[in-house]
Amino acid sequence: MKLSRRTSWFLTAFGVWSLVIWTTFVKNLWKDSGGQAFTGGDHSQPTAFFWVHLLLALTSLALGLAIGTIGLRGLRATRRAPATD
Repeated sequence: MKLSRRTSWFLTAFGVWSLVIWTTFVKNLWKDSGGQAFTGGDHSQPTAFFWVHLLLALTSLALGLAIGTIGLRGLRATRRAPATD
């Protein structure tokens, strides 16, 4: 399957956006001291909220990385082939 240059750029941008957003989310989740992510505000007892959101973030990071990789591979392929946009 060939991807257009526009689609490749979109997938690459989505992958980068996803990595930035979800990395920030995990950092903020880890810093939570309001009692949602950790019982008592310390990191010794994570709550179910923490585990569910960590799993969500890790899944989204993996998908963002995969989508970004597909976009980059599409961009590299369009460099080698003549432009057909």
